[in-house]
Amino acid sequence: MFGNESAIAVEVDLLGVRDIAPGLVQLALTLAAIMDKGGNATALANTGRELRTVMETLRKLAPVKVEDDDVDQLLQEGVERRVRARRT
Repeated sequence: MFGNESAIAVEVDLLGVRDIAPGLVQLALTLAAIMDKGGNATALANTGRELRTVMETLRKLAPVKVEDDDVDQLLQEGVERRVRARRT
């Protein structure tokens, strides 16, 4: 099982925000490392809350990835069929 720091590092890489907000990324990794070390419940709850807030901000900053889904593929196929139909 992943620790918090590993999980956050993976998510940060998937989001593609290391270059966009390096300070927030470092803060997220530091908070996750603190969570992994453990401590008293109140400190962990506060750290977890801050980590959640930082990650929410990073998710908002992440560039939108454009990926074709099945609907886009069907639309494209329809356009191609209409173009072929007009040629004949």
